[in-house]
Amino acid sequence: MSKGFNNEKYLKIQSERIKERISQFGDKLYLEFGGKLFDDNHASRVLPGFLPDSKLRMLTQLKDCAEIVMVISARDIEKNKMRSDLGITYDEDVLRLRNEFEHVGMFCGGVVITHYNGQASADAYRKRLERLGIKVYYHYTIEGYPNNVALIDSDEGFGKNDYVETSHPLIIVTAPGPGSGKMAVCLSQLYNENKRGIKAGYAKFETFPVWNLPLKHPVNLAYEAATADLNDVNMIDPFHLEAYGNIAVNYNRDIEIFPVLNAIFEGIYGESPYKSPTDMGVNMIGFCMDGEDVCCNAAREEIIRRYYYALCNLAEKGDNESEVNKIRLIMKQAKLTTDYRRTTVAAQERKELSGGEAAAIELKDGNIITSRTSSLLGSSAALLLNATKHLAGIPHSKKLIPEHLIEPIQKTKVEYLHGHNPRLHTDEVLVALSMLSDIDEDCRKALDQLPKLKGCQVHSTVMLSEVDRKIFNKLGVGLTCDPVKKAE
Repeated sequence: MSKGFNNEKYLKIQSERIKERISQFGDKLYLEFGGKLFDDNHASRVLPGFLPDSKLRMLTQLKDCAEIVMVISARDIEKNKMRSDLGITYDEDVLRLRNEFEHVGMFCGGVVITHYNGQASADAYRKRLERLGIKVYYHYTIEGYPNNVALIDSDEGFGKNDYVETSHPLIIVTAPGPGSGKMAVCLSQLYNENKRGIKAGYAKFETFPVWNLPLKHPVNLAYEAATADLNDVNMIDPFHLEAYGNIAVNYNRDIEIFPVLNAIFEGIYGESPYKSPTDMGVNMIGFCMDGEDVCCNAAREEIIRRYYYALCNLAEKGDNESEVNKIRLIMKQAKLTTDYRRTTVAAQERKELSGGEAAAIELKDGNIITSRTSSLLGSSAALLLNATKHLAGIPHSKKLIPEHLIEPIQKTKVEYLHGHNPRLHTDEVLVALSMLSDIDEDCRKALDQLPKLKGCQVHSTVMLSEVDRKIFNKLGVGLTCDPVKKAE
């Protein structure tokens, strides 16, 4: 629960590094921004002290010289691709992100629809954006991209794309998710800026892997676990090693595409400004870890969390066995078992003692609180009551919600709403506590403890309902579950 990352130092040196890179090129810098500009919960989990909106806060320090260009693939529009963490489509997320950027004073330029080849859904989306006063540009599918350099670096390749009009020296190119075509947009702009006599440069911002940490550092292994479904692999950058004799870590896709990028740079500039894919990056996050042990422990927890998440997906959908196997391999490399996660052990022990479903939470002071399923409450609902009572100093024997108040709720769920599970979920327990808090001081004290659960870790011996998962997510709790379906 201690901090291992110096967020204020990061805000300072990261913005300075980007300013240095802008000055390196002259007129403009196109900065491809990988990952999430805000809501970066993975980074905040593996680097305790890193705030989920740190990258956005850092960019607001550059807002006088920066503008945002959003990228979305026509393919993603056509198939209504979703952001699983938010439950909204990519096309809706473009509008959400623009609103967030404008809210903090960032200037948002146009939206680029990539991989365009006449899709009707993309045309409809363009009209929708234009009605909102947003400029929209098409970038077309280029046959043989990225290997057909001769075609790409020509008027029939990048030259065919719409030229995105920009007005600031720093252009931040971002997207709702991976595979949107951000890099191609940057390169296309370099080609078209060069034709117009404008000297523009390219750089890349990727939070992970951290280039100046060892290849098998827990933080870098946690990134591999997080992207196991994409089959990303961390690698030693061979181009960096050859050019400088220094070891740097990058990931397979950037390393594989670097020779092609080099050829494109040479076609645009006459020579490449970079000797390695690591050279293209501007990430300074590895210089801001003040407590490496804290970050290592958090990263190991994240690897296990990703493992349980993949196991539960396998139990529900049965189509990600390779992802599970890859994370198992990562755990072996990190010399990890699930017993490293204290809540896992505690929940299993409580299950063996009670003979039924159980859950455990590790609080910020290191105390572990457990719960079991009863006829009245599910184990996760009981866990919230047990944890908040402990934090408020309320005796465990005190029943915050009397049984005679729970029974009418159960009757409504089963008899009137035709549910199969009479036990109260976490949201129902919190509503009941809220109603009682006006007349019961202990209920009010218990509710007041909820913010203290942020950052705590929970494990359940069964997969929880969507309702319970969302409640823990909103509370900022790190949840894992055994891949066991809940009995009705």
